[in-house]
Amino acid sequence: MICQTFVETTIGRIGIAEEGGFLTHLFFHNKKSPAEAVEQSTPLLRKVAKELKEYLLGKRREFDIPLKLSGTDFQLSVWHALQTIPYGETRSYREIAEQIGNGKACRAVGGANHWNPIAIIVPCHRVIGADGSLTGFGGGLVLKQQLLDLEK
Repeated sequence: MICQTFVETTIGRIGIAEEGGFLTHLFFHNKKSPAEAVEQSTPLLRKVAKELKEYLLGKRREFDIPLKLSGTDFQLSVWHALQTIPYGETRSYREIAEQIGNGKACRAVGGANHWNPIAIIVPCHRVIGADGSLTGFGGGLVLKQQLLDLEK
């Protein structure tokens, strides 16, 4: 069973969902809830909410949350690469593509970022254009900039 709840944070309402003791989704107001999710708080979702609020207040740099990522092999490789980007640092789409062994897959890396089911914790906001410009983010570019500013 997928359980979900919503958390009021300094950046607005965020949805979080878990299944079997693993976080499966973190989504913003403009994204749909996971199919067949039941609104129910669980110990894991309360822990995620606590750590998320601490992060947004600048009191946490790393998350201690078990994750369950579901996607294609390529998406999973990108999402795992994102998790290696240290707090306060950024990488370009090209750098991520090179890290996963496919330097020409910059656009595909962008696509995988778009489908990242666990935003913030799998830090797709840390991926920027090669020229330093901000590019797409599920929560919007204003929020992406806020998260990057928070981590400076």
